[in-house]
Amino acid sequence: MSDSHNLRAKTYWKENIRIVLSLLTIWFLVSFGMAILFVNILDNFHFFGFKFGFWMAQQGSIFCFVILIFIYVYKMNQLDHKYGVDEDQDHFSPDNTYYKNEESKK
Repeated sequence: MSDSHNLRAKTYWKENIRIVLSLLTIWFLVSFGMAILFVNILDNFHFFGFKFGFWMAQQGSIFCFVILIFIYVYKMNQLDHKYGVDEDQDHFSPDNTYYKNEESKK
């Protein structure tokens, strides 16, 4: 493996880990912070007729998690495209080059 490829792979994984850690931090703040630590402060506000701290603990955190999944997919597709490892760049050889059968010999 060449040094440039190794450096490129390390840079890719460094950016990958940065994205994952940032999204996990948001996940932690929403699930632990808003639903447990700051619930009493957030309960002073109302959202859809419920106390906001209660709503975040029960429904809002789920919505945030689903949104984080879509953000992760979007950011990883951008990162994969930036480093040329996305699915659009896959170039497969035809099947007959990998599997030699009797029909291909005729």
